[in-house]
Amino acid sequence: MKIAVAGASGLIGSALLPALRADGHDVVQLVRRTPRTAEEHRWDPQHRRIDAALLRDVDAVINLGGTPIRPRPFTAGYKERLRSSRLDVTTTISEALAVAAEADPGRSRVLLSASAVGYYGDTGSRTVTERDGAGTDFLARLCVEWEAATAPAESAGVRVVHLRTGLVLGHGAMLVKVLGTLTKLGLGGRMGSGRQYWPWISVDDEVGAMRHLLTADVSGPVNLTGPAPATNAEFTRELARQLHRRAVIPVPAFAINLALGEFGRSSVTAGQRAIPVRLEESGYRFTHRDLTSALRAALGRS
Repeated sequence: MKIAVAGASGLIGSALLPALRADGHDVVQLVRRTPRTAEEHRWDPQHRRIDAALLRDVDAVINLGGTPIRPRPFTAGYKERLRSSRLDVTTTISEALAVAAEADPGRSRVLLSASAVGYYGDTGSRTVTERDGAGTDFLARLCVEWEAATAPAESAGVRVVHLRTGLVLGHGAMLVKVLGTLTKLGLGGRMGSGRQYWPWISVDDEVGAMRHLLTADVSGPVNLTGPAPATNAEFTRELARQLHRRAVIPVPAFAINLALGEFGRSSVTAGQRAIPVRLEESGYRFTHRDLTSALRAALGRS
């Protein structure tokens, strides 16, 4: 397959590109900056423009674009950066794919487009699948808009998959680095009540799932999460165990919310007990089915 990838500079993209090439695919990168290699092609973020001819002979597009969500307060300016960075690239790619599909309607195409389990909002201890509706907080509303931006491609007959990704665990992942450092310093512990679910997935399975979905007969939302989501207390306890420390210093919810505001309330002291029903039904087999093995791999101990 010829595959175009947008937003490939982060943790997921850095693992995805070599995996796709190892599979024998012809991979091109869509970048915002000046291209550095023959495989890179620039798109115009300011005018939301990409040469549709570039996608005419492409079989698949994997869209990972968007400003990373960092642990910081959601100011109005930051919210707009998060929103525009996601909607601009997704809309641009979707519209270009629609033009390519109209010019060559005989070619089957697929768009794997990033989203997040934040779509569901805070679901407490309730298990959620792809059948559940959207939440009402900022991140949930953002995910709804993000997924809706693929409509032009879907209307043109492109198979669209919304990758509702959980917390990706891998070497260099911010979550692992930050919590790992605090735990090594003896400052690890549950956050808030610790009962909120953190739906993790290893970077190996994140990449493996995308490779699988390129050809699987699946469209619409797919939860990219491990099959056994853990509570925050279980997560911090297991991380401490693997680092040979104790997770004994809890961080009260009021302190998290005071420091991080809306981000803290929606992403740290809240969570989703999301499970990958459609992914497993489509035949995907996980490399890391439990938190222990996923964290061990992320810490380089497997």
